[in-house]
Amino acid sequence: MNLYENCRLCPRNCSIDRTGGKIGFCGESSTIKAALASVHNWEEPPISGTKGSGTIFFTGCNLKCVFCQNYSISSEHSGKEISVERLSEIMLEQQARDVHNINLVTAVHFVPSVIKAVEKARQNGLTIPIVYNSSGYEKADTIKMLEGTVDIYLPDIKYFSSKLSAKYSSAPDYFEYASAAVKEMHRQCENVIFDENGIMQKGIIIRHLILPSCKTDSFKILDWIRDNLGNETYVSLLNQYTPVYNAAKYKEINRRLMSIEYTRVIEHFFEIGLKNGYMQERSSANSSYTPIFDFSGL
Repeated sequence: MNLYENCRLCPRNCSIDRTGGKIGFCGESSTIKAALASVHNWEEPPISGTKGSGTIFFTGCNLKCVFCQNYSISSEHSGKEISVERLSEIMLEQQARDVHNINLVTAVHFVPSVIKAVEKARQNGLTIPIVYNSSGYEKADTIKMLEGTVDIYLPDIKYFSSKLSAKYSSAPDYFEYASAAVKEMHRQCENVIFDENGIMQKGIIIRHLILPSCKTDSFKILDWIRDNLGNETYVSLLNQYTPVYNAAKYKEINRRLMSIEYTRVIEHFFEIGLKNGYMQERSSANSSYTPIFDFSGL
């Protein structure tokens, strides 16, 4: 069965035939499209380590975040079409650069092809971990398909409030799906494994980008993580929000995060007993950290 013919890979459930050239909500057909393959040194410490993470940025997205830093590929669909064979080769080329892992960024709409590419790459010598870097807006059934393919999950949980997720990402059901998907990721990778240098080999790190004026929503997300996944879950609290793309249309988020907002979320993290966290310096809220999507490495 070709899962692109009646595509229901993500929560949008478009049910269209992407093999015939039609596109779903993600804006993509069944042909893989990517915008950059690079060595990324600014992921969490156990992901980027000292050698970097071998990122592959896919074009298209099933969210419409008004503040998206990668809008040129997520919404404007800049990218280069590549085959499954070529994707597998890119993974091997990244490994040859001596990176710690292969980091698949926003790949939900290409999952069947990704699974085939990873399998082929492993047959040809790929040995480093596969990271699935996700917005969190996933179906648990699609994540189940990735068991055995993905070693490390790096999902966002962007929102708890359906009002916020509808307003800023056109997805009122965001938390309903993200919470179920993250539970499935956690089931697959609950036993976290690091190598002798502290580089993650298997596990899950949940990212949360703290938005201006939304710290109460952040509190609820952290509470949910503790109550549903346990207080030893690895969480990355991101301080990198920058008002770009269409954020100017929303006064309350058309500014950088205040230090007191970020500090208060960190305090809540510790107050509720969470143990494993990664924090960011305020200097990370800078658009200069956004990659240049020039199709390099493809």
